[in-house]
Amino acid sequence: MNSEASAGPAEPQAEPQAGPQAGPQAEATAGEPAQYDDGFGAEIGVGPYPGPWPSGERYDRELLAAGDRRNVVDRYRYWTREAIVADLDTRRHDFHVAVENWGHDFNIGSVVRTANAFLAREIHIVGRRRWNRRGAMVTDRYQHVRHHPGTRELTDWAASEGLPIIGIDNLPGAVPLERTELPRRCVLLFGQEGPGLTEEARAHASMVCSIAQFGSTRSINAGAAAAIAMHAWVQRHADIPAPPAP
Repeated sequence: MNSEASAGPAEPQAEPQAGPQAGPQAEATAGEPAQYDDGFGAEIGVGPYPGPWPSGERYDRELLAAGDRRNVVDRYRYWTREAIVADLDTRRHDFHVAVENWGHDFNIGSVVRTANAFLAREIHIVGRRRWNRRGAMVTDRYQHVRHHPGTRELTDWAASEGLPIIGIDNLPGAVPLERTELPRRCVLLFGQEGPGLTEEARAHASMVCSIAQFGSTRSINAGAAAAIAMHAWVQRHADIPAPPAP
């Protein structure tokens, strides 16, 4: 996240996107693991299902037989990807996350992973279609990801859905996030590491919120800023479970 003025984005280039794939092994695209621990070091998750297999369409027979090493919470162990997405769709939150991607920012994967953790309704990639998925730790497979060639396309879509766009950047005139009541239904828009939000993005945002800083650094990491902003929405609007009784 950056407080300095940013130059206008380069003309986005059309890039190919892989078509839909099915099955736990077919899910992986070139260079990406089929399961979370493939190529990431220590083994995680669970092994083959012990005992008689559970019945139901939500269970993946390959995972039951071979084990489930994906980056998912325990309640989703051995479920198919489609079943997990369908279950998440029943309780997604009302905020969207949009990220400008004019220079193939390596932080986008981290933003996507956090958006999954806080259960954003959709993720919007603005600019280049390709983005660095490795940092997402394959969590993008459980999110709805929408691409917009430019800022205008994002703002037109948001207007059609009645969603205000809230920019996050430490800019002159920005209002403190800590003192702002974020709308329940909104798009949180983040710029990329270094330049921050583009001039066009700022112009189309309903408001821009800054994150309070107290040290010597002029900015914080874009992925960290996105996590702070999403958690601010969660604090205001999410249904937080009560702690278990002692």
